[in-house]
Amino acid sequence: MKERSSDYKLLTGLFFKLLPFQILLIVINAVNGIVDSLYASNVVGKTAMSAIGLFGPMNHFLYAASMMIVSGSQILYGRYLARDRKHINSVFTVNIIVALAVSVLTSLVMVVGSLTGGTRIFVSTEPDLTMLNRYMIGQAIGVPALVLGQQLFAFLSLENQTKRTMVASITCLVVNGVLDHVFVAILPWDTFGLGLSSSIASWVFLGVMAMYYITGKSEWKFSIKACQWHDAPDIVKLGYAGALSRFVEMFRCIIVNFLVLQFVGSVGLSAFAASNSFLAVIWSVPFGMMAVARMLFSISIGEQDRRSLIDVMKIVFTKGMLLMLGIVALLIIFAEPLTMMFYQDPTQPVYQMTVMGFRILPLCMPLAVVSLHFACYAQTSEKKVLSLVLPIIDGAVGVVACSFILIPLIKMNGLYISNVLNGVICFIVVVIAALISTKKFPTSLEGLMAIPKTFGAGEEDRIDITVRSMDEVVHVSGKIIDFCRSKGIDPKRSYYAGLCMEEMAGNVVSHGFTKDNKSHSIDIRVIYIDERLVLRIRDNCKFFDPSEHVKNADADDVSNIGIKLVYKIADEVDYQNLLGMNVLTIKM
Repeated sequence: MKERSSDYKLLTGLFFKLLPFQILLIVINAVNGIVDSLYASNVVGKTAMSAIGLFGPMNHFLYAASMMIVSGSQILYGRYLARDRKHINSVFTVNIIVALAVSVLTSLVMVVGSLTGGTRIFVSTEPDLTMLNRYMIGQAIGVPALVLGQQLFAFLSLENQTKRTMVASITCLVVNGVLDHVFVAILPWDTFGLGLSSSIASWVFLGVMAMYYITGKSEWKFSIKACQWHDAPDIVKLGYAGALSRFVEMFRCIIVNFLVLQFVGSVGLSAFAASNSFLAVIWSVPFGMMAVARMLFSISIGEQDRRSLIDVMKIVFTKGMLLMLGIVALLIIFAEPLTMMFYQDPTQPVYQMTVMGFRILPLCMPLAVVSLHFACYAQTSEKKVLSLVLPIIDGAVGVVACSFILIPLIKMNGLYISNVLNGVICFIVVVIAALISTKKFPTSLEGLMAIPKTFGAGEEDRIDITVRSMDEVVHVSGKIIDFCRSKGIDPKRSYYAGLCMEEMAGNVVSHGFTKDNKSHSIDIRVIYIDERLVLRIRDNCKFFDPSEHVKNADADDVSNIGIKLVYKIADEVDYQNLLGMNVLTIKM
């Protein structure tokens, strides 16, 4: 249990190291949305707020299309990382081409729809229609940059270029804020200015990140020659389940907007848009957790690593859930001050509706953590039924079904409560899916995940060792030799396996642990599968590729003799830097 806790700590550190940057990507759009909403409500008026609310379905579509490409590419990345790293250049190139094609087409449709009156499917009354059309044209200019920027952000995260993504994000926020003031408060260009400022900020965001690839510093290159075009349908096939929830949310928005206009009026739409624009920032936390989990799920599945797969989900539902509950409590407490950012008169109906939005809507977030991560897990592990059913229910069916009943009865509170009930429905779906898959009621997280028994090496076919100091290194070889003998492996191979891991662990402790003042540990895993011995050593120290030391060393050089010995006696040695962790895999 002690070793398991140490490995769990290693994954926890990685999870929360990556989380802020994934949150940042989502926060860009959310904060820009808040700034737009503040200028819309305080400078232009409530009609502009309605336009932003009516644009909601298109926002969901853009996010869904982008996430489909991102998630499909990340799943392929995880698979090829474990067995065919050269193929990743194809994944990266095809990703960019597909993203560019989808975004340009969407931008053209938005412009044509605005100019020809196609937007009447959202609203037909004036001045709402004109405000929406002007906002949509302004937004259309930046759609290619928005979608491409999200792709580069995902790949930069995988290359551990977190500083660059942070600079790009902060620059984007500053540019949008400044231009909002110029285009709306000074010129003024009303909703067109709001959309245009977001578009220019998106192009700046893309430009800062693209420089890393243009200057040739990236590991993954854009190369038409490297393209394997079958990756395009594979990206869509693997990614559409992850985006399905957002796609159907587009239709949910249209239906909900109709119900609110029918039974509450445009004032209800303005209240919902105000609370949603701020809560979009908070939604970046569960969606950010899902983005990190997707990367870790993909790599764990690519490596057939059963224990890490379970540990990632456990991190989400313990530490991640505690974080979410704390945020929800603060939102409920500060509901009125948050409302006053948008509306200052407590006697107005829109004020009270917005307050209730801040008090009720956050309650659905902890439940959403469950549905989002199980949908993500189902997608990466290709549980086809659950990966389709759960996003459809979560994205539209649950909220719409409850809204049809509750909005006519209790008006806006009916919509807010419907979002909470939706989370309960999704959890019931997860339990039922596990029950059908395992033929028994799930009583543990592993049971709820319904991981196939054939996935990965079982407890009896692997040994996990944690090293935190040089004193523990000396016991590594003996533990591995004992494990190998218990599996009937010949003494020579058993001895070499123990020697390899002890040499590499000792090298990490001697050189990696002393490079900084941070706490470090080494996770060693030995697996015996299909008559082959696979040894993996993983640490959270600074970048260190042992193959570089072997290639650059002279024949008479006596330094790094342990590393050279490992490369000499192993059948295959593969080094990877995964999300900032050193991972060395040895096959014998």
